[in-house]
Amino acid sequence: MRALARKGRSAAVQLLRGFDRRRARNAPAPSTKQVRILLLHAHGMGGTIRTVFNLAGYLAEDHDVEIVSILKEADKPFFPVDPRVRFRFLDDRLRPGGGPLRSMLSKRASRLIPKAENAYHRFNQWTDLQLARYIRSLDTGVLIATRPGLNLAVAQLARPGVITIGQEHVALRTQPEEVQELIKWRYRRLDALVTLTKADLQDYREALPKKPRKLARIPNAVPPMGGGVSPLDAKVAVAVGRMTKIKGFHRLITAWETVAAAHPDWTLRIYGAGPQQEALARQVAEAGLEGSVELPGPASDVGAELEKASIFVLSSRHEGFPMTILEAMAKGLAIVSFNSPHGPKEMITHGVDGLLVKPRTNAELASSIIRVIEDERLRRNLAAGALETAKAYDVDVIGRQWDTLLSDLLARRLRTRPEPSSPEPEAPRPSSEPEARPANGPVSATVTPPNP
Repeated sequence: MRALARKGRSAAVQLLRGFDRRRARNAPAPSTKQVRILLLHAHGMGGTIRTVFNLAGYLAEDHDVEIVSILKEADKPFFPVDPRVRFRFLDDRLRPGGGPLRSMLSKRASRLIPKAENAYHRFNQWTDLQLARYIRSLDTGVLIATRPGLNLAVAQLARPGVITIGQEHVALRTQPEEVQELIKWRYRRLDALVTLTKADLQDYREALPKKPRKLARIPNAVPPMGGGVSPLDAKVAVAVGRMTKIKGFHRLITAWETVAAAHPDWTLRIYGAGPQQEALARQVAEAGLEGSVELPGPASDVGAELEKASIFVLSSRHEGFPMTILEAMAKGLAIVSFNSPHGPKEMITHGVDGLLVKPRTNAELASSIIRVIEDERLRRNLAAGALETAKAYDVDVIGRQWDTLLSDLLARRLRTRPEPSSPEPEAPRPSSEPEARPANGPVSATVTPPNP
C-alpha cells in the first residue's frame, strides 16, 4: 500500500509539473517588484522573525513586500515592523472559521511537511491546504521561504514564473537525516539558496548533487534597537534566547556558580522564555544563586537591556547565525561565547572582538567570564572591537547584497525565459462573409489549475 501511495504521489507531482511547463510560455514576465516572505509564526519571538522583519523593512523601500505567516497565535507582532510591510495569515488560530473541513483537517497530521522537521508539530493538513493554495496562487514575483519545511514546499509547488529563494537559518549538519535527503533532491528546483555562514555554504556545495541555480551567503543584519552603547560600568553579564536545551543556559548557570564565588557583586541576567524556564529557575534556586542570577523573562526592548550590561555570554550547543551576538556587538559589549563552528567562529575574532571558548566546557566558560570581569582593559578593548565588527552587518550593507542577488536572479530569468507561444493563425474568411462578433463584447477563457 505504501509503495502504491508513493507511486500515486509521484504521478500527481509529474502531472503538476507538466501542467506548469505548458503554462510557462504564457506566464507573466519575471519580476522582483513583489516580494513575499514565508514565516511559521510572524507574531512570535524568534530570531528568524526579527531578521525577516529587518529584511522586509529594507526591501519595502523599492518592493511591494508581504510577510506570509502560516500561523497566527497572537494579535500583535512581538517585534516592531516597518509599516509599509503587509501581513497575511494562512491559519488564524485565534478565530474560528473554515467550517467542518477546517475542523476535520486540523486534527490530521501534515502530509506536506516532513515529520523530522523541527516544527512539524505546528503543521496539520489544514495548514497544508492553505500553504499549497497560497504558493500555487502566485504566478510571478519573488517568494522567499525561511525554514526547511517551507523551502521544500516552495521547491515542490511554486509555479515556473515565480523566483524562489530558500533561506537557511540553521546549519545543514544539524538537520535530521530525513530532512537532509529531501534537501539534496528538492533544493535544486530553487532559484537560489541563501545561507548565513560561509561554513554552511560550503557544506551545501559539497552535499547537494544537483544545486539550485545560485548558492549565496548573506548574513543577517543588525536590527534597529532602542538604547545606546553600553558605558561598560554595570557589573552585569547578560544572555538572551529562547529557553530550550540547545541554548545551553543550564551550562551557563553552572559556570556562574564559579563566577559568583569569585565576584559576588556581579549579576547574570538571562532574558527569554521557553520550555526550560521552570527547570532553569529550579537550578538557580538549588544552586543558591537567587541573588546572583535573574530570569526576567522576554525583553521587549533588547537594546535597552543590553545597554545596562557589560558582558554578553552565548552558551549554545550550536548556532546557525546568532543574532544576539550581533546585537551585543552593536551595543559595545564584551562577548564570551562557546566556539560553535557555523556562527560564533565566523563572527568573532578571538581576542579582538570577543573570546571563544571550547564548546560544552563549563569550567572554561567560567574562567573566560572571570578573565573579562577582572581585566577592565581587555573588557573595553573587546567592546571596541565588537563595535567595529558590527559595522560590517549594518542593514544597508547587508541589504545591498540582497539587492544584488535579486537583480542577478531576475537577469538570469529574463535570459532564459521561453518565447510566448503564438496562437495558430485562423483560416482567411471569404470576402463576402462578414466577420462574426460576440453579441456582448469579447469573450475570455480562463484555465483553472488542478488542485496541488
